[in-house]
Amino acid sequence: MLRPSRTRSARRPLATRSPLVASALLAAALLVAAAPAWAGRPRTDPPGEPGPFAVGHDRFVLVDESRDGRTLDTEVWYPAEPRAEDPFTVYDLILGFVLPSSIAYEDAPAGPPAFAPLIVFSHGSGGSSWQSIYLMEALASHGFVVAAPNHTGNTVYDQFAGTSVPLAQSAVNRPLDVSFVIDQMLARSADPQDPLHQRIRPWLVGVAGHSFGGYTALAIAGGVGALGLEPDPRVAAIAAIAPASSLLAESDLAAIEVPLFLLSGTFDTTTPIDPNTTRPWTVVEGPPVYRADIEGATHSGFAAVCDFGAILAGAGLSDEAIDAIVPDFIVTCRPPALDVEEVQRITTTYLVSFFRRHLDGNRRYDQWLAEEWAEAHEPLVHYQTRRAQEDIPQ
Repeated sequence: MLRPSRTRSARRPLATRSPLVASALLAAALLVAAAPAWAGRPRTDPPGEPGPFAVGHDRFVLVDESRDGRTLDTEVWYPAEPRAEDPFTVYDLILGFVLPSSIAYEDAPAGPPAFAPLIVFSHGSGGSSWQSIYLMEALASHGFVVAAPNHTGNTVYDQFAGTSVPLAQSAVNRPLDVSFVIDQMLARSADPQDPLHQRIRPWLVGVAGHSFGGYTALAIAGGVGALGLEPDPRVAAIAAIAPASSLLAESDLAAIEVPLFLLSGTFDTTTPIDPNTTRPWTVVEGPPVYRADIEGATHSGFAAVCDFGAILAGAGLSDEAIDAIVPDFIVTCRPPALDVEEVQRITTTYLVSFFRRHLDGNRRYDQWLAEEWAEAHEPLVHYQTRRAQEDIPQ
């Protein structure tokens, strides 16, 4: 079960601090911003492999006093410089089961790069912050700070506890949760007393999400007119994985003005490609849009269903018994579905490349985002791009 977490209340915004402290922080930010965020490291790392940075992991609780003390149990992964005594992370799942990591070190000191991009990840309905550990660890190893909140009222823990709220309420809560997490992560970076001090560059923020989290990513960029939710202007790029885009009006999708990556599976019967990927692909016109449909990938192939299922199998449960606990285990983790490790490799390759290109501005990642590269190297990916001429490598 969940181990005790440190409670972190909402911090004062930077503007309320003393002018001297604010000036010092601004000067430090400008000095660091003048140098490349990736100075001293390889400029281009193969995106489908672990990156050059060690990974740290932490877990804490955020409290949003402006929403009646709404609490968000949140995990964060970040580039780290682990000490000899730092243990590998052991992720608390559910029902007392745990998943040990071979990559992330628990509470390891943050390392370079300074002022790295921030990515907030939004899990699927009834999911959790750990549902896509492979992607969180991969992004952190490539130099991103990644924060993943549990959307209270819409998690696997709520399902077991009987505390789930209606989906309509979660549709409002989720984009607000993401914006609040951005607030708090930027506040941590601005706080000289915080372990993540000066680790996040405020204008380099991305959002990724799976399923209902894909809706959340789209909503944070385009807003939700019917719910009175406006876009968060700090978000500079989004990735929607098997998104539940049918929850958004075409006007919401049309309002998206930041680069968008759409990632889906042809075996997905929960949020099928048509219309959940085809709608935003058709409607979003202004920014660069990328689309990868993975042949044989299921809806849950982008999450940790097979990892959790393997733990249960190790405890002696049959496939049928596991499927009763973990919905879609058989359809996701057994043929004819595409092997989940291949789904995760493709996902990591594209999303690391996308965020390195559109948050870090590293055009060398264009090679992995080109249709020609997919044709030559990814036979199971139906890949399309729509970019302005200035975004296409010459």
